[in-house]
Parts: sequence; C-alpha cells; structure tokens
Amino acid sequence: MPQQTLPTLHVEDRHGVLHELEAVEGWRLMEILRDHGVGLDNTCGGALACAECHVVLDAESARRVPPPSEEEIEKLDELPMLYEHSRLSCQIIWSDDMSGLRLKLAQET
Repeated sequence: MPQQTLPTLHVEDRHGVLHELEAVEGWRLMEILRDHGVGLDNTCGGALACAECHVVLDAESARRVPPPSEEEIEKLDELPMLYEHSRLSCQIIWSDDMSGLRLKLAQET
C-alpha cells in the first residue's frame, strides 16, 4: 500500500530557515504558521487590521491561491514594502490541493 503524504506548506522564516509544515484543510495560512510557531504575531487575529501576517509567495504558489480581495489589496497598499506576490496569510484558506505551496515571511512590517 503506498504511503500517503501529508499536505505540506514550505516556509522560509525571517532568519532564512526553511520549515516544512503540516497543513490542515480549512485553516487560514496565518493559523498554520502561528500553530507551528513560525514567527507570526497576528495581532488582529485575521480581521484585516494589522498586516503582521504579510507573506511573499513564490510565483508558482501565487498562481495556485485565490486572488486577493479588494480589502486585502487596500491593507497591503498600507505596507512600507511590497513584493510582487505579497499576500496576507490571514486571507488565504488552506485546501489540500495547495500542498507544496512555498512562501517566505516578509520582514517585519
């Protein structure tokens, strides 16, 4: 019987350390990062108020997640530094077909 692989999220933290995290269907990326202790404060708890959960997806991963809402784009525009594939991890709901997603935590916002 083939071994079933768990859905995984590949994360580079703010120190350049790579992490492979087990992800849970229906959870926000922010919650997955927080529960694995990978450096997110998420002060507002996902209410689109703080942007502390700013992450940068690689190009392939950016194509695999739903596009940002107008509200997310407005909050991202308030950040001092944006990248081509900047997103707020509180706005991306994990589904197992995202397994293999790659992102890095943005530097402190």
